[in-house]
Amino acid sequence: MTDADQVRENEQIREDAVEAALDKLDLDTKARLLSGQDMWSLPALPEIGLQSLVMSDGPIGVRGVRWTADDPSIALPSPTALAAAWDPELARRAGRLLAQEARRKGVHVLLAPTVNLHRSPLGGRHFECYSEDPYLTGAIGSSYVNGVQDGGVGTTVKHFVGNDAETERFTVDSVIAPRPLREVYLAPFEAIVANAHPWGIMTAYNRVNGTTMTEHTYLVNEVLRAEWGFDGYNVSDWMAARSTTGDILGGMDVAMPGPQTVYGPALAEAVRAGEVPESAVDAAVRNVLRLAARVGALAGAPAVVEEVPAPIDGQALARELAARGFVLVRNENGTLPLDTAAGRTVALIGAAARDARVLGGGSATVFPERIVSPLDGLTAALPEGALTFTVGADPSDELTPADKGFELRAVCRDASGAVLGEGSLPSGQVQWIGDDLPEGASYETMASIEVTGTFLPRDNGAHAFGTRGLGAFTLTVGGETVWEGVQELGNEADPFEAFFGAPNERARVTLTEGEPVEVSLTYQVPDMTALPLKAIMFSLLHLGPQREADALIAEAVEAARAADTAVVVVATTERVESEGFDRKDLRLPGRQDELVRAVAAVNPNTVVVVNAGSPVELPWRDEVGAVLLTWFPGQEGGAALADVLLGDTEPGGRLPTTWPAAFADAPVTEVVPTEGRLEYSEGLFIGYRAYEAQSVEPAFPFGHGLGYTDWAYESLEATADTVRVRLTNTGTRPGREVVQIYLAPVSDAVERPASWLAAFAGVEAGPGESVETEIALPARAFEIWDEAARGWQRIGGTYEVRASHSHGDTRLTATLDLA
Repeated sequence: MTDADQVRENEQIREDAVEAALDKLDLDTKARLLSGQDMWSLPALPEIGLQSLVMSDGPIGVRGVRWTADDPSIALPSPTALAAAWDPELARRAGRLLAQEARRKGVHVLLAPTVNLHRSPLGGRHFECYSEDPYLTGAIGSSYVNGVQDGGVGTTVKHFVGNDAETERFTVDSVIAPRPLREVYLAPFEAIVANAHPWGIMTAYNRVNGTTMTEHTYLVNEVLRAEWGFDGYNVSDWMAARSTTGDILGGMDVAMPGPQTVYGPALAEAVRAGEVPESAVDAAVRNVLRLAARVGALAGAPAVVEEVPAPIDGQALARELAARGFVLVRNENGTLPLDTAAGRTVALIGAAARDARVLGGGSATVFPERIVSPLDGLTAALPEGALTFTVGADPSDELTPADKGFELRAVCRDASGAVLGEGSLPSGQVQWIGDDLPEGASYETMASIEVTGTFLPRDNGAHAFGTRGLGAFTLTVGGETVWEGVQELGNEADPFEAFFGAPNERARVTLTEGEPVEVSLTYQVPDMTALPLKAIMFSLLHLGPQREADALIAEAVEAARAADTAVVVVATTERVESEGFDRKDLRLPGRQDELVRAVAAVNPNTVVVVNAGSPVELPWRDEVGAVLLTWFPGQEGGAALADVLLGDTEPGGRLPTTWPAAFADAPVTEVVPTEGRLEYSEGLFIGYRAYEAQSVEPAFPFGHGLGYTDWAYESLEATADTVRVRLTNTGTRPGREVVQIYLAPVSDAVERPASWLAAFAGVEAGPGESVETEIALPARAFEIWDEAARGWQRIGGTYEVRASHSHGDTRLTATLDLA
């Protein structure tokens, strides 16, 4: 029997096992299976050999079923960083690592990847998505899904569809015309279904063209399932399911989380009342059982993967991924890599270099075992005495969850004060949803939670302490109560943001560097009996002594003046980029722009490292020697940064999204609905397509990125099916080039962008070596969605085929006449 025959036989065995299990279930049990039994899992049914199916958030790390640091997770770079590598095989390796992590944590299904598009640079969850381009997004997403499922773990491609911003995301109606819906927003999902056969899809909170996505019969049943052939399970986004009949008839299989959802007893009653055919319930249960069979959780069904891939070193891969995603957008006169000759010195500047932000905020957050900051990475890599550090400027002057210098734990007590359970905390933030509670604690018995431990100050002076969250608190420092009171609900628009609450300073305490002090924040747990989803979110906040900003910048300038090279690290914060809200502008927070300009004025060898998950304005970009974008680089980001700055590794990234020179130049910025409707009035024209249509020059174009060598593009041959490109590494170092193929119709009978990405490939060569690559052109690259015929139409004519270094840097062209 061939391998293909064995695959087909196992598929039939799984389908037979699914049907046999389904036949044994009564209506009430079937309805119960479609409803989460808790925050992260579906109920087990021992009578048919079905294990409980466990899900977990996991775009960049697998959290598991408890939001706790007691079981740390590998934290990979942000999805945007993964896309910036323009390397599907690397994305597949990342997926395999996450499958390994999922198996370790007992997770069957990852709630990832997020393949919504970078429609507007203001999107608050930009960092969790891949790209502004549907083709690149589909290619990276397909490989990620294949990688995770190589490891026998399911994926849940999300958020289907039109969830491209955070403002009013629970209710917004994304109004998208048929062509852009098909050609732009549905395109990544379609590609992933075709190329990776995902085992799950997550439907979004929002509406599309008037219909809530969890009830969208056309997009789910007709397009996703009937047209594309998707045979996996469809799960709601958490708390998105709102209608028993609407959801089941709209093709939504599983309502999460539980136990109180629109399914379960309500669904069984709807069938008995004649409102829902039992066949609709059977179809949903069949999809869930098929998922269970695929992951090995259904008796009598062979798992799709019975021999998992070889173990992967998570720290090593996280470091490699970070460097491969770094995008060097400017490098004047060979500023990078740094000259490492004996006696050369580096001034590292910026609070963001010391206190690294390696993750985006929100549900993607995980707790890694370690975080390597830029300061850590460069300290380890450079000779003793070669590196100095100054704060220069802090991206935030707000209180943030207690972190550096704090050793904390959470203690849960009942009304008598008896300890029910406790667990360690990586920071002052408590974020427990559903069953995340420490062992022994329960919502019914908890009366209070105390965040308690010690703080070792690293600065002399007045330290600010505060709270974030809704409810009654008591704050003590050094054994003295410094504040007691209640934090009320503010004017936050998004429930996610509101639940966290706004940060509030409560007291200032003068402390001495190096002298530990006891700290405690006690939270009174409210009655949650009536809540369908039980959760606790609050934080002990801290802000160190604030030195005068001008003095900090002056100190940084003197350090830069005295060094051979200045490396300034700038960053956004969780108050700028996070799930739950969109951005207001593209400016770096605080006085970071002023810091960069002041340093660059005294040191021409100034390198600026930009740690942001999405585009920010860089008004000083032409005044510095080099600019390196690191996104949110994951737990090994500082080590990878040292690798790249010192030339041990080439920065491998290319921009997956266009960076505007200024916010005013961005063609698509609207993320705020008008009377509940967000009109995608730009149609097909987002990202580089819109810049080109409006003749706007960005700061850095889509696909841009510099390495440490140069490439000569020598020949291009093109047919309707493939292109062949030959190029030579003309530099002095080995390197990798991403050959990008764009199509541009010479004259067009239909409305289309002036050019679009059709394909790409990475090539590697040593100094002086030539390499040839053959790249397949997908048929879809020449097609449009014909609204009248409700189908795809191939557009013939003459095309210019461009072999490019970036969208703004075409190296070779060929003419293609398409019949």
